[in-house]
Amino acid sequence: MDERLRVLGLVEAQRMARSVFAGATARGLIAPGSGEREAGHRIGDLARRMFGTAVSRSAGIVRSGPHTILPRGQEPPDRVIREDDMVVTGLGPLLTGYASDFARTLALGDDPARHRLVEDLATVFAAGRSAFHADSGITGGQLYAEVQALAGKAGWALGGEHAGRLVGTAPTADARHADPASFLCPDNDEPLRRTTEGGWRAHWILEIRLVDEDLGRGGWFVDLLDLA
Repeated sequence: MDERLRVLGLVEAQRMARSVFAGATARGLIAPGSGEREAGHRIGDLARRMFGTAVSRSAGIVRSGPHTILPRGQEPPDRVIREDDMVVTGLGPLLTGYASDFARTLALGDDPARHRLVEDLATVFAAGRSAFHADSGITGGQLYAEVQALAGKAGWALGGEHAGRLVGTAPTADARHADPASFLCPDNDEPLRRTTEGGWRAHWILEIRLVDEDLGRGGWFVDLLDLA
């Protein structure tokens, strides 16, 4: 596989994920009264109906309420989605062979604070991406600091140990016990625009996790950083 085909595959994986998420919300698959796992399997079924054998996942990852602030990779017990919940949907690597990632958040009910958090997720993501494009030599640590400042300015805490990772790094990898050069984290002093050890151009996933520390709830906005 050459670099051009790799990029096309990553972008197509994101397009598929966005389409599945839009379809799931339009069909009411993420709704109060459903269990998280039930909703995740419904989303997985929809993805297979839409894209067939190209889909690599059997189910989406759905987290609601207090589960939205748990670390990735931790498997909480199933929970019934409530009428006023924050609900995160993660689709992860959706296209077979391409290790991209995707997550979005819905705010159910009428609580303005929850809806503001969802709006701020997209705003902070866009501002983080703009900071990346504005500085050709930006490092992982510098972009992490920028995102952390943006989250604080919006009135939220930045969740997780990092704000993103190198494409190909496992979503559940623990940045505290791994090579910091693979993460958007304080200890990464390498430029993000570089060639990896495997000879590929480095592509990045930006993970915005905002936390309402008073409510113990949060949201995620995960997408490719350097590829539209």
